[in-house]
Amino acid sequence: MELTLLDYIVFFIFVGGVALFGCSFYFRSSKGAAAFTKAEGSLPTWVVGMSIFATFVSSISFLGLPGQAFAGNWNPFVFSLSIPIATWLAAKIFIPLYRNVNSVSAYHYLEQKFGYWARCYVAICYLLTQLARVGSILLLLALPINTMFGWDIQSIIIWTGVITLVYTLLGGIAAVVWTDAIQGIILIVGAVACAALLTFTMPEGPSQLFQIASASGKFSLGSFGASLAEPTFWVVLIYGLFTNMQNYGIDQNYVQRYMTTKSTAEAVKSTLFGSLLYIPVSLVFVYIGTALFAYYTAQPELLPAGTASDKVFPWFIVHGLPTGLTGLVIASLFSAGMSTIATSINSSATIVLTDFVKRFSKQEMSEKKNMNVLYLASFVVGGLGIVMGLMMMHIDGVLDAWWKLASIFSGGMLGLFLLSLVCHKVKQSHSVAAVIVGLLVIAWMSLSPLINEGSPFYEFHSPLHTYLTIVFGTTAIFLVGFVLTKLFNKK
Repeated sequence: MELTLLDYIVFFIFVGGVALFGCSFYFRSSKGAAAFTKAEGSLPTWVVGMSIFATFVSSISFLGLPGQAFAGNWNPFVFSLSIPIATWLAAKIFIPLYRNVNSVSAYHYLEQKFGYWARCYVAICYLLTQLARVGSILLLLALPINTMFGWDIQSIIIWTGVITLVYTLLGGIAAVVWTDAIQGIILIVGAVACAALLTFTMPEGPSQLFQIASASGKFSLGSFGASLAEPTFWVVLIYGLFTNMQNYGIDQNYVQRYMTTKSTAEAVKSTLFGSLLYIPVSLVFVYIGTALFAYYTAQPELLPAGTASDKVFPWFIVHGLPTGLTGLVIASLFSAGMSTIATSINSSATIVLTDFVKRFSKQEMSEKKNMNVLYLASFVVGGLGIVMGLMMMHIDGVLDAWWKLASIFSGGMLGLFLLSLVCHKVKQSHSVAAVIVGLLVIAWMSLSPLINEGSPFYEFHSPLHTYLTIVFGTTAIFLVGFVLTKLFNKK
């Protein structure tokens, strides 16, 4: 089966319509930096909530989760089980804190606690993480589109990046949030449609799906053993807890959305709605992977031999879906990627303006200068993200590469933030020492997989799973800072 004219029409209507809708916010965002970066705190609660959800979901979730579930089991879903804890902390601590500080930058608070060095360090880590994220998502988006349409991967990366950059550049945060909401709805509809179709088109009915999956242990959440060298249930859960605390506690993508609502109460509601919505949707994604396994186990002739696990879902989208629905699901996939890319571009531009340019400006900047900085920073971040995507074409295992890059670049940002919450008075030398120790731990754990077994340095390699890099990096920073503060602050 090949894509029909109807599939192309559905795809281009959704993607083109969303891009044009985002561009229509130009006249609002052009009013000033406050409108461009936080929409003057005027966005509806449900829209911000859907935007938080769409920011969380990306091409990584849309393709990575079904691919992992197809090859293994429901172990990746354990990551989502940590979200309620992180969301509760966001509602109780993070959101009221940022609303009281009243800065669109997530890192203004760290300067108040530790000095500008902390704000600069975390802001740079954030910008590096976003570049890695944009590049990863552009590539993960391009690979299945190449399989479906046959288009050149480089061209897909470039054009997707350019289209997303245009409406983000013109519309500001209002365009990003509203298009996120629409893209999130399209994404959910597409995912549910795929799950339903797989369930009810099994040769012997839905029960056959569950029989095949159960016999192969596909519904397992992973090992409950105590090993820290494997992605057990506990390792993934702890990894998810720390990552989600970082997302909701110190990630500019989310903090900026806290400032787009009218009040703290509405910010809490939107965060609870958007974050908790991800749990059932991620369950749908892992279910799709399991359903694909059962579907092609029952009908092996429908899947070419040797098809990689992360390419099974794209194959099904093109060859297993009815005409029209194929175009909708491809649009859903595109929506997942575009929403995350748009968020990264806008939030990175905001950080460049607030944490660097305005911070070092010797005089009050005019609205025109603020907007020029935001436009230029958006353009540069979008362009560098496209370059990263093109460079990542030569990297195997994009999903694992993204998680490793995120752990390295984030550099234990959460540890510094937790230290500021627990210890009211921390000397700058103590916080710097804590960060240095944390970075050494992160470097050790990140570089260990590169050491060959025959190397003389192999005995010093980390025996821990790489998912735990953020866990031990964060813990090292917090504990070192806490101990030094308690020891030297005693009379």
